[in-house]
Amino acid sequence: KPVCKSLSGRLLGSLLLENCGQGRKRVRNAHGGVCSSFCFLFFLPSCEIAAAAAHGARGHGVALIQLVQEEQGKLSSVQRGGQQPPVSVRHASLLEHDSEAPDHQHVPNGVWVIVGLLNFIAYTLDGVDGKQARRTNSSTPLGELFDHGLDSWACVYFVVTVYSTFGRGSTGVSVFVLYLLLWVVLFSFILSHWEKYNTGILFLPWGYDISQVTISIVYIVTAIVGVEAWYAPFLFNFLYRDLFTTMIIACALTVTLPMSLYNFYKAYKNNTLKHHSLYEIMLPLVSPVLLFVLCTTWIFVSPMDILEVHPRLFYFMVGTAFANISCQLIVCQMSSTRCQPLNWMLLPIALVLFVVVSGFAPDSETLLLYLLTAFLTLAHIHYGVVVVSQLSRHFNIRPFSLKKPTPD
Repeated sequence: KPVCKSLSGRLLGSLLLENCGQGRKRVRNAHGGVCSSFCFLFFLPSCEIAAAAAHGARGHGVALIQLVQEEQGKLSSVQRGGQQPPVSVRHASLLEHDSEAPDHQHVPNGVWVIVGLLNFIAYTLDGVDGKQARRTNSSTPLGELFDHGLDSWACVYFVVTVYSTFGRGSTGVSVFVLYLLLWVVLFSFILSHWEKYNTGILFLPWGYDISQVTISIVYIVTAIVGVEAWYAPFLFNFLYRDLFTTMIIACALTVTLPMSLYNFYKAYKNNTLKHHSLYEIMLPLVSPVLLFVLCTTWIFVSPMDILEVHPRLFYFMVGTAFANISCQLIVCQMSSTRCQPLNWMLLPIALVLFVVVSGFAPDSETLLLYLLTAFLTLAHIHYGVVVVSQLSRHFNIRPFSLKKPTPD
């Protein structure tokens, strides 16, 4: 019976793991109620670590190109023992100082080829890491947190790097439209984890597979025909930027959202929902909605039109805060603990917004954005490092190796 303690050391209740059928376990406290723990700033309370040990990943992957992924898994030469090579490759976006560059130079064609290949490799490895873990009998909740936690941060990179192919001119995408598209992608991501938080099953929709293959093809084609090819209309004066926008919105509205609602409805009909009140069901969406409200308000009240001046930096700030919210939700759903309604990163964002609106620092908005982004980035990295260290010690494993740590 692991002891669940709060930050002040008070006993919240010992945990009892009860078999609930079909391999699922529910975490209850000594009084019979579902254990309610606090997601602290930079570490996991002992009750969540103990509950994560009993967690078994359950999900349905109905990938559109599942056969291709199977072949990718067979062709991927990943060693069974010893030091494991990285199984997650991500490409970063450059933070430009001035988005209006009159003497700009085009990105070299070789860079587009490299980015296209890296994106496809990242997608391939993201699809085979689970198979590799099962093949080596090393599947743990830590691996699930690594996988989906990194994916939550990668959402902003995918959207912003594709933006580089279309630009922001008369035939490109405006920075505010891209901001809204970014939020469509972010909400599509967290919707799947909201579904698992309520149903216990993670459903993997087709949208991710379609988008990753499409992005890789776009990068390779850009290297061949150049970015100017995306500026010309291709059908009935329909621009490629319109196709790009339509695909993202249509995929979210016709694939991701309907499937999540359908799976939620099935769990409701089968009486297998983990939460029954409307407040508890919608609790994981409170922080993302507040983040959207705060950031959108900042855009509209900004004296210097911050999104027009520093679009990529603003996107990165939003994506980092969202990634932290997602990671804490993933930890809560793995440990079957209650999701906290407010993420602590909303506080510094709200403080910066207050300073901007009040006019206390009229000429320091850019500096505030840089400082806020740096703080959120370091805090999120620190959160990830500490959580990974705690889970590694609890499971007696090494994060990047199959070799067990030797006792000192």
